[in-house]
Amino acid sequence: MIKCHLSRMMGEHKMRVIDVARRTGIHRNMVNLLYRETASRVDLETVDKLCRLFNCGVGELFEYVPDEPPKKRARRPMP
Repeated sequence: MIKCHLSRMMGEHKMRVIDVARRTGIHRNMVNLLYRETASRVDLETVDKLCRLFNCGVGELFEYVPDEPPKKRARRPMP
């Protein structure tokens, strides 16, 4: 899965969703989706604006985290 670090970055810069929206021109709803890590897709222009705002690289804003394999359920012995 892709992890978005926008909430951490906003906290470090003491910014709210509306502050990011106003300073970047990104719609408030999209900022909120990224903040909550519920966005299913992100436009490259949005990524560019966020990287400019926080003076960071894409790798600092987003991180790939491999999904954990499903845990095997213990089998019960047959009676």
